[in-house]
Amino acid sequence: MALKLYSLLLYVLTPWVLLRLYWRGRVNPAYRQRIAERFGYVPRYDSASHGRLWVHAVSVGEVMAAVPLIRAHMASHSELEVIVTTTTPTGAAELERQLGDEVQHHYLPYDLPGAVRRFLERVQPDQLWVMETEIWPNLLIACYQREVRVFLLNARLSPRSFRRYCRFSALLRPVLAAVSGIAARDESDRQAFIGLGVDPAAVKVTGNIKFDLAIDPNLREAALELRDQLGARPIWIAASTHGGEEAVVIAAHQAVLMEMPDALLVWVPRHPERFEDAAQSLDEAGLSYVSRSAHANPTSEHQAWLIDSMGELLLMYGIADAAFIGGSLVSAGGHNPLEAAAQQVPIITGPDIADFESIYAALEARGGAKKVADSEALAGSLLWLLANQVARLEMITAAKEVLKANRGAVDRILSFVASRA
Repeated sequence: MALKLYSLLLYVLTPWVLLRLYWRGRVNPAYRQRIAERFGYVPRYDSASHGRLWVHAVSVGEVMAAVPLIRAHMASHSELEVIVTTTTPTGAAELERQLGDEVQHHYLPYDLPGAVRRFLERVQPDQLWVMETEIWPNLLIACYQREVRVFLLNARLSPRSFRRYCRFSALLRPVLAAVSGIAARDESDRQAFIGLGVDPAAVKVTGNIKFDLAIDPNLREAALELRDQLGARPIWIAASTHGGEEAVVIAAHQAVLMEMPDALLVWVPRHPERFEDAAQSLDEAGLSYVSRSAHANPTSEHQAWLIDSMGELLLMYGIADAAFIGGSLVSAGGHNPLEAAAQQVPIITGPDIADFESIYAALEARGGAKKVADSEALAGSLLWLLANQVARLEMITAAKEVLKANRGAVDRILSFVASRA
């Protein structure tokens, strides 16, 4: 009964979901493309395949976590056909950038019984790997009924999410029973899934795959070349900022400029729809800037560089002397700091880091990250780091130690999946 009520609610909400797609398509037209795929209308795949793996990764962060896992698995299963679904066009773009035509991409079907059934009939996967924690009842039940093995990988369940899921236990218990295995990030995540009724034998701590991030040597070289082109000036990056953080970034940079007039802000908003707001904030503050879309690097006359493009965050981390990681001074849960750590740039964050709490805890314990509460504190930390090479190196070394100590999740996850498949 709970599943039927859930499905009925989704049918009622579908027109509003489509309106939201159309609305988001005003800024990013890709949201209005391939809509039929979201209802399961994908090409029919050959049923005589030697095996077909379906990996679902919601957006950019999940895609980046999935890529090393997919590459490692494909290296030992060369005959395997891999299909990756995302929810967002930005996730699709990141997948294309990293894996190109090595895999097939589609958008995830909405969790409507007909859409899910249509997708499974056409794709016919043997396994489904869901990155992190995307629990879609109709999808998981349908996979179970078709004997598709389902795994939640790099799975996390924050206390807030656990409390929310507990309210829907009547719906979720049979859904989670359909999952073949859950590779949890840490013991607290494992206990949370067990608390939702998952068989303890089906949940194993395998670590966080995001620690296994490896920087392409070509990317590192490109970052060094770009840094040389920008000259010997202090550079800081405001990465993955959300609405509400524009004013903080502007105020912090103005304070930095008071002490370091040649400082450059590299601003990378989290979503394309934030590009215009960031540009407007720079205009209103009277800061001179150039946009990445102008295909020209900033000169000594520019005080900021607005990165209004996708897929270049790792490159931009590589040119910075310090990084503020956004989504942390508003209620967005923060963003992954390990990309900055891998590119050897000191990390500054706000206090709202619920989605990456364990990672930040490990970094802070070693002195590899610094937390600030507002623009004044951000400016102070930036000035301290930009003027202090020894402090920068100490934070970089500490973060590298955290990365090294926590690597190995890819191998542990693949071993766990093989044992439960």
